[in-house]
Amino acid sequence: MRLRTSGLLLCPFLLAAGVEVRNDIEFSRVAGEVLLMDAHIPQGPGPFAAVILVHGGGWSTGSKQASFIKPLFPVLDNSGLAWFSIDYRLSPKYKHPAAAEDVEQAIRYVKAHAREFRVDPTRLALMGESAGGHLVGLVALHHKPDTGVAAVVPFYGAFDLEALLVARGEVSRGYTNFLGISDLSEKSRAALREASAAAYVKAGAPPFLLIHGTKDEAVPYDQSVRFAAQLKAAGVPCDFYTVQDGVHGVINWEKNPDRHAYKAVLVEWLRKTLNVGAARESGAAGR
Repeated sequence: MRLRTSGLLLCPFLLAAGVEVRNDIEFSRVAGEVLLMDAHIPQGPGPFAAVILVHGGGWSTGSKQASFIKPLFPVLDNSGLAWFSIDYRLSPKYKHPAAAEDVEQAIRYVKAHAREFRVDPTRLALMGESAGGHLVGLVALHHKPDTGVAAVVPFYGAFDLEALLVARGEVSRGYTNFLGISDLSEKSRAALREASAAAYVKAGAPPFLLIHGTKDEAVPYDQSVRFAAQLKAAGVPCDFYTVQDGVHGVINWEKNPDRHAYKAVLVEWLRKTLNVGAARESGAAGR
């Protein structure tokens, strides 16, 4: 079977786990850039709960097939959920809020094509690692009427950019490229606050699962500790899984079996939070 979506020729195929894969689906075209996503859909009629996966890379590198997010692929393939890995516009060519806008557009696209993908648009989660963790937290809390989601899973995300850079006492090149700032003036701090998920925490936000390693030097563990406290203080459901002695990146956790326990926690939390049940999603993988 060959499908054509948004002008791109797609050749769905099945993984060993019985998951249908559709690669290179165009979900947006903006500023001359074609943005693509890959879809992994369990066998069965659905409708399936679903996850949109957002890669990291300091907002300037990476893709929907980046090596540093691939440890999450088999976990999601065996979860019983549909999932989508997306590209977004990268800095320094595109500055904030371009990347966040692309995540929002991916949400809109999946919801608009829910029947085609056999997913339930009311049971959609955002998941991201590193820069992707920042983006999913920001988009989920600062959402528009048509971009709301039911759950959020940031891996080692930066949630309070102002506090992070003030503690460091300098603005690194990555933040200059992403936000166009070069100092910690009040104007720059305002830009950091505007781009921080912490600025938008309020009651009624979707549930969060934060996952972070205690030895992360790229994004301090304290970013998730403080953000979890802020969410809970606002009455937002928040669970927090600590990867003891974990450094930055699931690709690095993959090297040590002692760091793998997050996978079962992640799947259990997603299935519970998104109300995944065999009665609603017959034939899903991972049963």
